[in-house]
Amino acid sequence: MATGNLGKPPATAYGFVEITGVTAAVTVLDLMCKTAGVTPVTWEKKWGGRLVTIVVQGDVSSVQEAVNIANANEFRKPVASGVLTNPHSEIVRLVMQSAKKSIAKGGS
Repeated sequence: MATGNLGKPPATAYGFVEITGVTAAVTVLDLMCKTAGVTPVTWEKKWGGRLVTIVVQGDVSSVQEAVNIANANEFRKPVASGVLTNPHSEIVRLVMQSAKKSIAKGGS
């Protein structure tokens, strides 16, 4: 699900949302992108898709709004969420590594 942001400069902020179920993750990601103007970076499925971590990027206020929207959604509440402003270079490296891995797997 990486969007080809690998060549862009690092995000001002990253938003992380962990939610149970792929359908819930896609629904929440769509809502976050449409209402807050963030860009998806990557996602990771754990336990056969029963837990999905979504990572979005954008300016700080947009990312905070997107995470708030994810937490307030009525479809399914996230298990965990967080916003990292001005992420450390090692965090950027880890997120980009995940995005590259997602692209290599065909976006899944």
